[in-house]
Amino acid sequence: MTDLPAVENLINGEWLRSDHERTVHHKFTGAPLATSYDATPAMVTNAVTVARAASRTPLNPLQRYEILRAVADQIAANREQLALDVARESGFSVKDCLGDTDRAVQTMLTSAEEAKRIDGEVVPIQAAPGFAHRLAFTIRTPVGVVGAITPFNSPLNTVAHKVGPALAAGNAVIVKPSPFTPIAAAALCRMLLDAGLPPGLIGLVLGPGDPVGQALVDDERVDFITFTGSTAAGKAISARLGMRRATMECGNVSATIVCRDADVLSAAQQCARGAFRKSGQVCTSVQRLYIHTDVLDEFLGELSAAASKLVLGDPEDPSTDIGPMISEAAAKRAEEWVHAAVDQGARIVTGGDRTGPMMSPTILVDVAPDARLLCEEAFAPVVSVVPFDDLDAVIDKVNDTPYGLQAGIFTRDLDTALTAAKTLRMGGVVINSTSSTRADLMPYGGVKDSGYGTEGPRYAIRDMTEERLILMEPAGGSR
Repeated sequence: MTDLPAVENLINGEWLRSDHERTVHHKFTGAPLATSYDATPAMVTNAVTVARAASRTPLNPLQRYEILRAVADQIAANREQLALDVARESGFSVKDCLGDTDRAVQTMLTSAEEAKRIDGEVVPIQAAPGFAHRLAFTIRTPVGVVGAITPFNSPLNTVAHKVGPALAAGNAVIVKPSPFTPIAAAALCRMLLDAGLPPGLIGLVLGPGDPVGQALVDDERVDFITFTGSTAAGKAISARLGMRRATMECGNVSATIVCRDADVLSAAQQCARGAFRKSGQVCTSVQRLYIHTDVLDEFLGELSAAASKLVLGDPEDPSTDIGPMISEAAAKRAEEWVHAAVDQGARIVTGGDRTGPMMSPTILVDVAPDARLLCEEAFAPVVSVVPFDDLDAVIDKVNDTPYGLQAGIFTRDLDTALTAAKTLRMGGVVINSTSSTRADLMPYGGVKDSGYGTEGPRYAIRDMTEERLILMEPAGGSR
């Protein structure tokens, strides 16, 4: 493994190895890409010590802006290579990875701009009895040290969504990426150093959640945890934090509703994209589709046609739409869920095939209400189509899960759209697009078991700062 590129831990500006090596594989060919080195417990402790010391002298807002802006420029300048690296380590098509790289540019740019806009407010304290001669206002101060734990399914932009706002807010940050996809995270950390970020303000610790992520979470000198991953892992982390704060962006069983007055062709094409891009390995991937019975046959025909046009194959090939899942084990699990649904009476309209880690886009109908495909997050290119006649009843069905990240609804009727917006218990409701629609500057987060806290640079900065009240009495007392 020594002849492979190395992905190392970053502590105080030094790239460090350990005795525990793991190979990062190309997710389509299986060929070795790099050797990464898991952080030892001592490394994690040292990373926190360094970050804690560096956080005591935060950069001023202009310095934060200039560094983050420079990193955005570096990402843009290295767009093609970064996208290729992400395609290889994640298995996502290079066309998807080019889009994610462009999004990372915007995430860092928005974080840079928001670094200059952190503000407080004047409190009308003079209206309180006995406070007529006083002044009160709030400021926002950095929390200190942010621990960022990121998943495999957006190796660059999700890291940017945590690192950018954390630094914009004036914090130090330590990143723990997925062991499946550490290459992009290391590249981003290197760009930050090249842009002039003081080395103590960025750290990188590699390895699995247990023990590396766990060590980061358990160190009480880490003031804030920002996590994206499964609900089970999010709950385990939350249970260990005590009174410390966090953002948890967890799972979902995402649903999209297509009403009888919808533009069926547009809805079907968007739903195919929302269900199958990145092999369905997105928190908001369309997994449940509720289609009005009046347009069910037309929609199914258009959805099947759109799915059949998607090209499966090598993610490095520009013509590929869908690459492999993150592992063969993940694809086998998805295949098992499909077979279990069929055993319960479901019918496969298209797809259902698996070759190694490759899972074909799969559409099912007649899925039992208690099938795992309708009740649990599949994280796979599989969508279940369910007919409906009554809007209130289908909204109840969409809400009837432990999750609540985002949902979509297609309709031309304003009353229907507003009813859905008011009654779908989700962090976000998307009108005339799918549950998988996101712009990087918007607030993004869930309710219920989908988590708490909000991403999007402006909103993440608010979470990663503390509000402090300043109350002033004139030096000579009341006048």
